[in-house]
Amino acid sequence: MGARTNGTLPRTNGMRTLPQEPHTNMSHDIGLSGESGSETEEYDNDTSLSEKAEERIDRRLLLAARSGDSMAMRDMAASDPDVLLRTTNHGSNCLHISSIHGHLEFCNDVVRLKQPLLAAVNSYGETPLLAAVTAGHAALASELLRRCREFGLGDAVLKQDSVGCNALHHAIRGGHDDLALELIAAEPALSRAVNKNNESPMFIAAMRNSADIFDRLLAIPYSSHSGCAGDHALHAAARNGDSDIAKRVMETRPWLAKLPNRYGLTPMHHALLCDRVGVLRVLLEHDSSFGYVVAGTEDVPLLVSAAFQGRLGIAREILSYCPDASFRSKNGWTCLSAAVHADRLEFVEFVLGTPELQKLVSMRDNQGRTALHYAVMKCNPKMVAALLSHGGADVTMLDNSSSPPSWKLWGLGDHTKTLNWV
Repeated sequence: MGARTNGTLPRTNGMRTLPQEPHTNMSHDIGLSGESGSETEEYDNDTSLSEKAEERIDRRLLLAARSGDSMAMRDMAASDPDVLLRTTNHGSNCLHISSIHGHLEFCNDVVRLKQPLLAAVNSYGETPLLAAVTAGHAALASELLRRCREFGLGDAVLKQDSVGCNALHHAIRGGHDDLALELIAAEPALSRAVNKNNESPMFIAAMRNSADIFDRLLAIPYSSHSGCAGDHALHAAARNGDSDIAKRVMETRPWLAKLPNRYGLTPMHHALLCDRVGVLRVLLEHDSSFGYVVAGTEDVPLLVSAAFQGRLGIAREILSYCPDASFRSKNGWTCLSAAVHADRLEFVEFVLGTPELQKLVSMRDNQGRTALHYAVMKCNPKMVAALLSHGGADVTMLDNSSSPPSWKLWGLGDHTKTLNWV
């Protein structure tokens, strides 16, 4: 069987080498060998290559597999049964090839003659079942699954390809829901596998909002819920705003709500970033303490993140469950400062009109600056006016450099002269 390629040129002693055509001596062609050489010598040197070529799939069988010509295949097998065992350079046999092309009758005829081919794996890690699923032939894949079970080839069904995906991964991602449910029923252990991106079948189902498949997978106690970048199934539900899936996760695996991804973000953060108020509500109804989570080295609270994004609905929902929710990062940056910096005027007005947050108007950060300092620095007259309309704003407050808000106009250039500050 030919070696699997990985998209790079073969290397020799750390140097790239270009693949050579069979029976071609490049040193003769460019005059480096010092010998004229002969055609006979070249063929003698390539004896092993010729022997391997004899093991490769017959051209007629290859064409029969592509076209689904069962009669031609049976005629060749009648003369030499082992002809069906021959493969391409990448290890694909006639059953692989016919599976890619979706020829159900041809595949069944091959299986009747050479049942072990069901478990054969090519250099891409694919069995015929995997080849059929990835090519989108769900009916054929279902038949191959049935034949694997008939012959007790459970390991062939569980096989993962070179990127770590099994038949269930591909069936869900390809939208073949009936096949996915059939695979789960036949081999529940498929639910345990993760691919090289750490994606489980459950995670893919959640990302695609495939509720029926997700429920079946969630019911398997040992099924994996992991996803790429440290995400998991509840992260996926939060991204998509699927409150039903989120609710079912909270009923069976509630600890996932506190489990962050590799960037320190929990499902609460995903719900906030994607503005999924319904999912956020599901999580807070289960445990209101989720409203107090922070992220990053600066311990950024949810309200500060909501301010940057301008997520008013998210902020209201958090405060309805957590009236004293954290509003200040470790560096002193408040949700009001964040809203001013991000030009979120509507969020600023929300803060000024919310009793629990009105005190932020005169709150300094670690540099001694108030929201008014930042509004002036942003040259935003509407923001300044909104802050000044609130009785708690104090224009005399100095930052750590002894500068009042008005001094922040200095050094900003002539641009400030074009603005209507009245």
